[in-house]
Amino acid sequence: MTGLLSILSAFGLSTAAGLNAYIPLLTVGLLARYTDLIHLNAPYDVVEHPVFLLVVAVLTLLDFIGDKIPAVDHALHLAGMIISPAAGAIVFLAANSSTGAVDPVLAAICGILAAGATHVGRSAVRPVATATTGGVANPVVSAIEDLISLLVSILAVLAPILAIITLALFAIVVVRFIRRIWSPRRTASSCQ
Repeated sequence: MTGLLSILSAFGLSTAAGLNAYIPLLTVGLLARYTDLIHLNAPYDVVEHPVFLLVVAVLTLLDFIGDKIPAVDHALHLAGMIISPAAGAIVFLAANSSTGAVDPVLAAICGILAAGATHVGRSAVRPVATATTGGVANPVVSAIEDLISLLVSILAVLAPILAIITLALFAIVVVRFIRRIWSPRRTASSCQ
C-alpha cells in the first residue's frame, strides 16, 4: 500500500506542477526539510537544501506576480512548456525516491507527461479567459491555479487519494467551462 500511495502522491505533485511549476517543488522541499512527512533519498534530497529552497521561493514569488499580468503570463506559459514538465519530473522522482515504487526512468516520464498535459490544458484555457474578458479574468484564473496547485501539493503528501479526487474534479470543471465557451460559438456558426 505504501508504494501505491507513493505513486498517487507523485502523480498529484507532478500534476500540480503543471499548474504552477514551483509550488510543488517548494512544498516538497519545505516538508522534507522541516517535517517527517517526506523523506527524500539522494540525489533528490537537493530539493530540501536551503539554497535550492531560496531559489525556488524567489521563482515562486516572481511567477506568482508575473502570472497576474496579461502580457507577462503568456510569456511565462511559453517558458512553462519546458519548466513545468521538468518540475513534474523532479517532484515525481523525489516523491518516489523513498519507496522506489516506480523505475526512475518511468517516474521521470510520468512526471513529464502529468505536468506537461496539465500545463497544455492550462495554456488552452488562459487564451479563452483572455479573449472573453479582455484579460481582466487572468489574475483571478492565475490565483485559482496557484491555490489549486498548493492544495493539491499538500494533499498529495498528506492524503494522496484526496489529491487525485481534487484533480479529477478540477478537470471536470475545466472541461465544462471549455464546452460552455465553445458550444455557443459552434451553434452561432452553424445558424449563419
